[in-house]
Amino acid sequence: MQIREAVANDWAAIWPFFREIVTARETYTYDPELTDEQARSLWMSPSGSKLSRTTVAVDADGTVLGSANMYPNRPGPGSHVASASFMVDGSKRGRGVGRALCQDMIDWAAASGFRSIQFNAVVEANERAVRLWQDLGFQIIGTVPEAFLHPTHGYVGLHVMHRPL
Repeated sequence: MQIREAVANDWAAIWPFFREIVTARETYTYDPELTDEQARSLWMSPSGSKLSRTTVAVDADGTVLGSANMYPNRPGPGSHVASASFMVDGSKRGRGVGRALCQDMIDWAAASGFRSIQFNAVVEANERAVRLWQDLGFQIIGTVPEAFLHPTHGYVGLHVMHRPL
């Protein structure tokens, strides 16, 4: 598996699993009615931007397995804290794709001069992601109760997770 910068042509491979994940309403607060163009605008970072980046994990034949986007958590006085989002194709899960994407993001954030990383909205029912982020050094620093309406669990909390660099 290789992690590389995403290029515009990668969107065609990202969009199907992006749409599937968002419309499942289990892990992302994105509007499930997003159009292809709206989703692309949210996910694909401007190329060449030093403060934001979109990556893809690809296998040996170039198949996109997952993607991440990373950026300052807030502008101005909060721009020293990075944040990110990750999506892995449902048929490619369990192969270490999410871990590789997150480790790449951690390395990028450290090399880019960020002081820490904050994930603002990790659905508490997404136990696999919560365990993975904790394994990579993130701590739950707070949970907003009932901030996410999960299709099977009902109202669940959104964790704020943090990792110093």
